[in-house]
Amino acid sequence: MEDLTDPDVLPVDARNRDRFEGRQDPVDPRPGHVPGAVNAPCRENLDAQGRLLPPDRIRANFAAAGVHHAGNVASYCGSGVTACHNLLTLEHTGLGRGRLFVGGWSAYARDDTRPVETGTTSRP
Repeated sequence: MEDLTDPDVLPVDARNRDRFEGRQDPVDPRPGHVPGAVNAPCRENLDAQGRLLPPDRIRANFAAAGVHHAGNVASYCGSGVTACHNLLTLEHTGLGRGRLFVGGWSAYARDDTRPVETGTTSRP
């Protein structure tokens, strides 16, 4: 949990944009995302057939979210599954190895004392 609030760590949310922005959350008690997180939906790295896009397009997707290397990344999603997809994709495209926040948004949002952001991210 401390990794998500460490200023040297970049929390990367792999969920769809509507859940990240807090417009809807069909699963968890609170909508939104970890403060300071960026959104890199894992599904945006796939083509219409569900195959990975070319590495340069994936790297561009991550760069647009502010992810230029995985060394400072703590990847999360709702429960941990799609966050792993992002971590594997980061490695596959040569951006390095990040870390997984195992509990995901479900564990983070369950504690009402933790701050939550909605809308788009404030990081580049």
